[in-house]
Amino acid sequence: MIDAIEKNLQRGIKLLNTISDEQYSDCSVPPYYSSIGNNMRHILDVFSCIFKGIDNGVIDFSNRERNELAQMKTDAGITYFRQIIDQLKLVNPEDFDKIVKVTDDLGTGKITTNYTLSSALVQAHSHTIHHYASIGLIIEKLGIELPDADFGYNPTTPRKTNV
Repeated sequence: MIDAIEKNLQRGIKLLNTISDEQYSDCSVPPYYSSIGNNMRHILDVFSCIFKGIDNGVIDFSNRERNELAQMKTDAGITYFRQIIDQLKLVNPEDFDKIVKVTDDLGTGKITTNYTLSSALVQAHSHTIHHYASIGLIIEKLGIELPDADFGYNPTTPRKTNV
């Protein structure tokens, strides 16, 4: 699990190494007017929430860092990615079945429920893929090349083939 998540996060670093700060922070693409940087920072904030809560078993997805520099500057974004990957590598696989309390606001207020640590990590990984797909739309509209053919694709999504 850790290897798959790290591989996916490395895709983000690969993209950031190929674009400018202006492209990274460009909020001109409708309908959401959200930048690549906004999405990347949000992805990493979710992982950060997990790592902040591992020790005490309480994860609050609504208590995100929202580091503006990490969404404006590619170097800061890359640093944030590397910090998250370093923390990911410290997760002990023996803790995957540990029960953690997860809090989030689903739109009608905060709720708290029990997860395993592995289910929180899987959710963050799926969330990353979802946001990479949104970033893929922004990339296309800005005329930037995707970093690789799997960027933003869930491994279980069928691919359209030319017949």
